[in-house]
Amino acid sequence: MIRLSKRLGKIAQEVPAGSRLADIGSDHALLPSYLAKQGTIIQGIAGEVNPGPYDAAVKQVRASGLEKVIDVRLGDGLAVIAPGEADVITIAGMGGVLIASILEAGKAKLEGVRRLVLQPNVGEAAVREWLLGNGWFLTGEHILEEDGKIYEILTAVPRTESGADPESLYEPLTLADGITADRAVLLSMGPYLVREASAIWTKKWTYELDKLRKICDNLAGSETEASRSKEAEFRAEMKRIEEVLAACTPKAKP
Repeated sequence: MIRLSKRLGKIAQEVPAGSRLADIGSDHALLPSYLAKQGTIIQGIAGEVNPGPYDAAVKQVRASGLEKVIDVRLGDGLAVIAPGEADVITIAGMGGVLIASILEAGKAKLEGVRRLVLQPNVGEAAVREWLLGNGWFLTGEHILEEDGKIYEILTAVPRTESGADPESLYEPLTLADGITADRAVLLSMGPYLVREASAIWTKKWTYELDKLRKICDNLAGSETEASRSKEAEFRAEMKRIEEVLAACTPKAKP
C-alpha cells in the first residue's frame, strides 16, 4: 500500500479523476503511483532530471505493477512530455523560481493542460507572478504544516477555462482598520490565503518577520550605504507584513 505524506496527500486531492498526469520531479513516483492505484489517473508520466531518482521511480512503478499506466522518463522539466500528452501537471518540492523557470522553458508543452498543481518550498511569489503573466488563473491556495515545515499548494487553470481575469485576484484588498493589501502583498502572501488568514498562514508570516528582524540586526552593524539601503528595504517589508497580520488577526473582545 502506498502512503503519502500530508503534503503529497493534499496535492493528490487537487488532481481530478480521469486525468492524464505528468509529475515533474516525481520523488520515487509516489504521487502518480498512488493516484493510479486509487484509479484517479488513467495515465501518468513521472519525470526526473537525475539518474538516481529516475532509477528509484522506475523501481517504485515496477514494484506497484503500474508499468502499463505510468511511464518514467529521464529529462529536464517539461522536456519529458509532448504537447497534448498530459492534461494535469504537478511540480512539487522545489523553489518557486525554479518552478517558474520550468514552466517558462516548457511553455510549448502546456498545450492541452487544464490544470497546474504547484508546491514551491520557497518563493511562492515567483510562481504567482508566472501564472499571472502567462494567462493562468489561480483557482485555489492551500497551506499546511508537516514535520515543522509549512507548505503552500497553488492550483491554477487556463484563463480560457476559468472565464475570469487573473488580474482580478490582485486588485487592492481593503482589510480591517483601513489597511490595504496591494498587488505586491497579495502576490507574496497569497490572495486566497490573505482572505482566509488561517493560524498556519499567520505562523508562517510571523516566522518570516523574525527572519527579517535578524537580517536587519546584522545589517545594522554595517555602515556601508548598501547595507543601509537594504535595511531600509527590509524594514519597509516588515512594516507591510505587520500591518497585514494585524488587520487579519481577530481582535480580542473587551
